[in-house]
Amino acid sequence: MKAPVRHHVTVVGEALIDLVPSGDPLTFEAKVGGSPLNVAVGLARLGMRTSLMARLGDNAFGRVLRRYLESESVDLAASVRAPEPTTLAVVSLDQAGNAAYDFYTDGTADWQWSREELDLVPPDTTIVHFGSISAWTDPGWLNIVDLVEELHGGGEVLVSYDPNVRPKLCGSRDQATSRIERAVSSSHLVKVSAEDLAWLYPEVAPAAVAQGWIKLGAGLVVVTNGASGASAYRRDGIAATRPAASVNIVDTVGAGDSFSAALLAALCEAACASPDSIALIESEALDQALGYAVVASSITCSRSGANPPTSAEMTIALGPASENMSI
Repeated sequence: MKAPVRHHVTVVGEALIDLVPSGDPLTFEAKVGGSPLNVAVGLARLGMRTSLMARLGDNAFGRVLRRYLESESVDLAASVRAPEPTTLAVVSLDQAGNAAYDFYTDGTADWQWSREELDLVPPDTTIVHFGSISAWTDPGWLNIVDLVEELHGGGEVLVSYDPNVRPKLCGSRDQATSRIERAVSSSHLVKVSAEDLAWLYPEVAPAAVAQGWIKLGAGLVVVTNGASGASAYRRDGIAATRPAASVNIVDTVGAGDSFSAALLAALCEAACASPDSIALIESEALDQALGYAVVASSITCSRSGANPPTSAEMTIALGPASENMSI
């Protein structure tokens, strides 16, 4: 019998500092952030072997990021010690806890990727997850997309993508859509929010966009929609839908990233995290994976900041439903 694959997930992208309101309008708390960083931490907390390829500034905030990631058992051997400063994001929360961001990005470390730096992908990587700001921001985005196109073409590594649109940073809608569609065409798995799709494709139904992205080359497209849950689409149409979990929302910071991490972990558990198997996943396994990801996202929403759950917390939250999962 062939031994089960022990997956190694490498996450590529930004690691930055979020400045989060702490009650007083003039007082902010510095927290680690960035969608790729959050996904990497979420994966590691779920017991996945995880590397992060980030450009970490050699400054006070960069050292904070490095210490935090090391404390979370995220491998940083392929990360870059960058001379540029750390990116900052100032977070605003509305009354429902929904987050908005103002970014300070000029000349910062996260966007300066060279192809030589990206060639440091660990050789035993089985899954690469990328996306967010670094995947569509000049000057480094093209080198990231070149890398994933090469990996996708090789047929050995599952490529996972989350565009994580930030309209304030994307430039024009046409430019953003063009860059994102290029990334989609070299991805086996795409996770995207309904909010992102509404900005990219006004007045186009998420299901229609998902099918369009599948025609571009994606094997599976998962759309999250906040309180409405999540849906997954294959070439044969909608494959699974899960309602959102009931939760008292503190804020939504990092919820989508926790979803991505848990979805990848669950797909690995179901032996569906390979380029050949992702588009052929059976509906029951996909339904379970969506359910796992929805619960992880809800736990993150129930507490402040991007604070993804551990595997122990997931076991408690799922109760008897966790007995069939060994994550």
